[in-house]
Amino acid sequence: MKKCCAAILMCLPLGAMAYPIDVEKQLEDGVKLDYTAYDTAYDIGAITLNNYGQVPAACKVMFRNGPEAPRVRRVNVPAGKSVDVTAKFNRQIIKLRISVNCTAE
Repeated sequence: MKKCCAAILMCLPLGAMAYPIDVEKQLEDGVKLDYTAYDTAYDIGAITLNNYGQVPAACKVMFRNGPEAPRVRRVNVPAGKSVDVTAKFNRQIIKLRISVNCTAE
């Protein structure tokens, strides 16, 4: 019984581990934007863009997961607001790379 419980407890941290997320951010002068990237599910990646500046930002967000075609999302982030951006993939995500490219509107 003890061996069975120990085996189950050893497997728990492996199931709770998330995939790594790399974010590359390129901003135009005057745009003050911050982000929070997180994993929603095993095949869905998400990022929250927070605009702390006084001007709205037009952003292009590209999600890349290995050999799959990149998912591109275009969003407008009003001044002082935040926007959630998500992408669903056909396969399980091993490592997610997100590129954020923003310009002032």
